Amino acid sequence: MHFSHQLIAVIVLVVSLLCPVQAAAKNDTIAPYNATLDNFDYPFEVDRFTFESQGQTLSMAFMDVKPQGDPIATVVLLHGKNFSGFYWERVASELVSMSYRVIIPDQIGFGKSSKPEHYQYSFAGLANNTRQLLEHLEVEQATIVGHSMGGMLAVKFAKYVKDKTARLILINPIGLEDYLKWVAYQDPQVFLANELNKTPQSIRRYQQKNYYDGNWRPAYQALLEPHIGQLKHPDYPRVAMNNALTYNPIFSEPIVYDLPQLTVPVTLIIGTRDRTGPGRAFKKPGVSYKLGQYQVLGKEVADTLQQGSLIELEGLGHMPQFEDWQRFKAVFLPLFTG
Repeated sequence: MHFSHQLIAVIVLVVSLLCPVQAAAKNDTIAPYNATLDNFDYPFEVDRFTFESQGQTLSMAFMDVKPQGDPIATVVLLHGKNFSGFYWERVASELVSMSYRVIIPDQIGFGKSSKPEHYQYSFAGLANNTRQLLEHLEVEQATIVGHSMGGMLAVKFAKYVKDKTARLILINPIGLEDYLKWVAYQDPQVFLANELNKTPQSIRRYQQKNYYDGNWRPAYQALLEPHIGQLKHPDYPRVAMNNALTYNPIFSEPIVYDLPQLTVPVTLIIGTRDRTGPGRAFKKPGVSYKLGQYQVLGKEVADTLQQGSLIELEGLGHMPQFEDWQRFKAVFLPLFTG
């Protein structure tokens, strides 16, 4: 069967026009989710750790996934800013099959954990919360794996809770450059306004452009569901405020100065196409520095590590574990078989 060039062009145009319509239809089927995602299913059983912080009682949700036999060691998986613990499902399943115990917390302000009305966010504070969780679970030491913002938290955890850190594995961490050298500090109210203006379409556009090089797959859509559901719920202003407040440590606590001080082994897994640069819209006048050049940042930071190694995944971006699972798996899982 032969098609004319004109007919092929029409077919391509129709498909391209239908894609946003199909995405909108999927968005319409997502139920509203409250601040703690009570009706959103996580891949493993969710437990809660209740503790006191900043004069209030908080609840940290976490998954504690254990192998059938005795675990050979414990791994803690720390999520990024635009996600929560549920997105570690495939990584956790692989590690559990290799006889590791895997602990996946939702940090305060994220996922199923408490969204306080007022909270002073810092990575030191989140690290301290995580330390208390591990003590509650009687974990003496663990491999700490962090992705994106979770990579920043992992580094701070290793700095402040060294005795519980066996090693670090950082997947496209942010904070590899001191953002406030190049961008002007913004009050959280600026980020709150952005959060309150979000739509399902704007969330998808951001991730499609910045994470997946303009491409899109059904698996990516699943990662948006909790965010879209929360947009529909009356709790969203509180969620938005917590989202806004958590930008502060990203700008004020870079890890580029901490990494050279760490004595634990550090492995950097870097998708070199990543261009994540928080604050790019707020560059200081006259600044020509290009933020988020991960093909450069990975090498620069690796050279400063006392015990470190760099694994570069050419052509992949900020989410290598989702963009190309097979390539990511091929470099990640061997780190646990040595």
